Amino acid sequence: MMEWLLREWTVQHSLVHQVLKGVIQIAILTGIIYFVYVRFIRKSHAEQLLKGLFIMLLIFVGMWILAYVFQLPMLEHVFAASIQILFIGLIVIFQPELRRMLLFLGQGELFGTAIAAQSPEEEKAEYLIHELTETVHFLSKAKRGALIVLESATTHGGDYLEMGTLLDAKLSTELMLTIFHHNTPLHDGAVVIGPDNRVVAAGVLLPLTEDPKLSWQYGTRHRAAIGLTEISDSRCIVVSEESGTISLVEGGKLEKMTNAEELRKALAKRYEVSFDSEAAERRIPFGERISEFFGSDSKFNRIFYGKRQKEPDKFPKSGAGNG
Repeated sequence: MMEWLLREWTVQHSLVHQVLKGVIQIAILTGIIYFVYVRFIRKSHAEQLLKGLFIMLLIFVGMWILAYVFQLPMLEHVFAASIQILFIGLIVIFQPELRRMLLFLGQGELFGTAIAAQSPEEEKAEYLIHELTETVHFLSKAKRGALIVLESATTHGGDYLEMGTLLDAKLSTELMLTIFHHNTPLHDGAVVIGPDNRVVAAGVLLPLTEDPKLSWQYGTRHRAAIGLTEISDSRCIVVSEESGTISLVEGGKLEKMTNAEELRKALAKRYEVSFDSEAAERRIPFGERISEFFGSDSKFNRIFYGKRQKEPDKFPKSGAGNG
């Protein structure tokens, strides 16, 4: 009886062990496939090709199973060979993606030294701040007037968008400088940027503030920025056409900035983005570390080639011996 129980326990333990091994292997393969799909294939032109190949693979596997069930050896060999050809075709068709993956492994971010990757919201805010800072810097130097509205996630544009020209374009410094150029018909109005970093509209007319205590020194752009932020939670950036002064407006209050760098710090504080630790947490690729180790200024080079590099100094330079 004890021997039978021991044998049954051994069999069950072996089955459980095999099942666990199978689950672990499937989990590992699923993780690798998901990582490759998300990092290199998703939202690319190769995604549709992969779907087509997957459907074709399912068809061939189904035909191979039918040929095996109904004992059709010729069709079974044909479909089995077709499945192998499909796997070879994967290497040929996805050659650019495989190349990009190898470059990523060699000099990408996989072996980097960053403490933590940025979240999508942080990346979006950092991109917004960078493009706005570059734009405002050029506009201030050239003394081009500008009014930029930064909508929040709870702002829906309001009726003032109907008075402008809808664009729905990705935010970029080049686009903003083109809009605020003097020879364009949209440079007089405001540019509205949505929470998704897209230029919603340009040439927008904003409601002016009705504050009687506001100084007469402020022009239409400043009054429009104050007026909009009084009735919404949007932020506005104003560049003065007369002096090139930069101002950040929110909650109906105007704050002057000495330069674009100060604006960058103010926006970074409001969007909770840190730029001070970029150098400390910069992701150094694995390939770059190897190149630095074997570079011309590396310890390896100085140890093995230092004597050779010093030998030419023992000889006098040309023309120096006839003093």
